[in-house]
Amino acid sequence: MTPAPRPQSETITQQTDETVVTTMFRRTQGTLGMFLVMGLALFCAGALLLSLLSVCPAQHPAGQDPRQSTATPNTSGRGEDPLLQTFSQALSLIEQHYVERKTAKDLIYGAIQGAVGTLDPHSSFLNPEEFRELQIETKGKFSGIGIEITLKDQVLTVVSPIEGTPAFRAGLRAGDQILKINGTSTKNITLTEAVKKIRGPKGSKVTLTINRQGFSAPQEFAIVREIIPIRSVKARLVEGNIGYIRLANFQDQTDPDLRFYLRKFKQKLSPCKGLILDLRNNPGGLLEQAVQVADEFLNTGLIVYTRGRDPHRSMRWYARGGGEGEDLAPLLVLINEGSASASEIVAGALKDQKRALIAGSKSFGKGSVQTIIPLEDGSAMRLTTALYYTPSGQTIHEKGIVPDIELKEPEPPKGKTLEKIREEALERHMKGEGITDKPWDQPMTAADLQQDPVLKKAVELLRKGLPKRGAPPASS
Repeated sequence: MTPAPRPQSETITQQTDETVVTTMFRRTQGTLGMFLVMGLALFCAGALLLSLLSVCPAQHPAGQDPRQSTATPNTSGRGEDPLLQTFSQALSLIEQHYVERKTAKDLIYGAIQGAVGTLDPHSSFLNPEEFRELQIETKGKFSGIGIEITLKDQVLTVVSPIEGTPAFRAGLRAGDQILKINGTSTKNITLTEAVKKIRGPKGSKVTLTINRQGFSAPQEFAIVREIIPIRSVKARLVEGNIGYIRLANFQDQTDPDLRFYLRKFKQKLSPCKGLILDLRNNPGGLLEQAVQVADEFLNTGLIVYTRGRDPHRSMRWYARGGGEGEDLAPLLVLINEGSASASEIVAGALKDQKRALIAGSKSFGKGSVQTIIPLEDGSAMRLTTALYYTPSGQTIHEKGIVPDIELKEPEPPKGKTLEKIREEALERHMKGEGITDKPWDQPMTAADLQQDPVLKKAVELLRKGLPKRGAPPASS
């Protein structure tokens, strides 16, 4: 059985298979980031300029074999690096003599991808379109109509309209089949192509042709696009004065959204019997957001530190105190093998500082920091620039966070595959019956918890009382 495609909210998620922690260059990061950007940018610009000059079509004197390289050897012993000269010569030969015409852009992009491919699996080259999509994802908003879509039985289908968005106000419903986008059939369309067609500039219009059960014929919905926030934080109350917060990833709005729910919980949970922070299957995101999320629960101490090739560029982040979640206790953090990068920073900090108990299964183990470095043409390089360490000095890279309490996901019932279970979860989501689909202040019931056996066990642990933690490590 083919797994059901993951629904998308009019945005392309780049973090499905490759989990990343991204540090964007901002003024708050000081001159360190600036020097790194300038140095790499100058190097790349020089190499690109050299290559572009070298691949220009050459004029061959009469009688000269065109197969012979037109690059002039550097006999002076000064100037061009011999390896760069070989590189430019190879590009020139490909452009002039390869059986199919290749543009300079094709060759340069291919060369950069090849160079980055010799590095670790988490470094990569992003073409301009991929870089724009990554920026949309980390900014936490995009211009569209506000629907989650998937391919169901090879038909583009609405999973759900996001409440308060143009799609919601226009009357789109879960299960609606999108037959056309602006008059163009969606037959054989991919999710990526559909997302691109539905998104567009704020204030522009998109027309969807919708087939719905009960319609005598497909109907058109003309919808004006608006700025749509991407929510990475969802929450629910649990019966018995327990709070539940789910973080799907770490983007620009993660910490502000988290603070919103923490304030609500402080008002509602009196007395607080416990808080569950769910980081399962959270692939990571922005490093600064991971630091801020951990800071919401800590009043002092080291959160995380990094070490790069240059020891003078090591950085440390400390809790500032005053976070909205400091007084919410006991705290239980859920992780699994899908929790990576920024998720591991948060879990590692809360564990080492004895602020929370970690439950679930061992995390993914990606303890490297990727830095996004924009290039002149709108493309970018994602380079691994450092490894990060938990407050106790433990590296997470290829080791992961080991939970204090092991909670295993149950095996699928006999005769039911994992793909079938995921399809059933998607069906519940489309009906608005998923755990986080209901209003946050509507307490989660025993029937809700049956959908998630690990969460059910976590709630039972809080109700029984969590064991005490020892003293946190000394900060240095």
